[in-house]
Amino acid sequence: MEDVLSVYEQAYDGEYPQVCLDEKLVTLHGDVVEPLPVKPGYAQRVDYEYQRVGTANLFVMVERLAGYRHVEVTERRTAADYARQLHWLADVRYPQAKQIRLVQDNLNTHRLATLYLVFPPHEARRLAARFELHYTPTHASWLNMAEIEIGVFERGCLRRRVPSLEVLRQRVAALETERNTAQATINWRFTTGDARLRLARLYPKLEPAEPLAP
Repeated sequence: MEDVLSVYEQAYDGEYPQVCLDEKLVTLHGDVVEPLPVKPGYAQRVDYEYQRVGTANLFVMVERLAGYRHVEVTERRTAADYARQLHWLADVRYPQAKQIRLVQDNLNTHRLATLYLVFPPHEARRLAARFELHYTPTHASWLNMAEIEIGVFERGCLRRRVPSLEVLRQRVAALETERNTAQATINWRFTTGDARLRLARLYPKLEPAEPLAP
């Protein structure tokens, strides 16, 4: 926990960008009955019945200090998909950065070793060297600021039924552009000092020190 919080307490440095990454599974639902369109005096009316038409995944990457986020829609959430997001961060978004400080949870696919599933060894090793990984503790994914951004996209893109990957990509791209244009950021206030005070029960209880021999 303190490792992640220490990352958040560092000032902005373009050579060492701080990026939070998380994933969100999305279930796609289609309408069985065509919704009644909006007309004067009436909102759109949607029948309660729906059909499940598959799933999709959102890779949400947030650089809070720059007010930037990118949401990649994929059909799956495999280790190879994760490796391709790391490649995008290293070579497309931050090609000039010395190292990317990446905060993420302990999902079993979130390992630099997954790069070797997609890229030749020399390329995988080059990409791995571009990252400094910081993992949130088990059962403490709330420490990952990407979860806050996921909440924004849930409210803005997922409240209505999503019938297809194409519609999901359109909605996500529109909200991503809107928030990046506004350079929307996250006001994170929970510090290491707060953790030691408010979460003292989680810290080990130290035995009293033995007195030093004369």
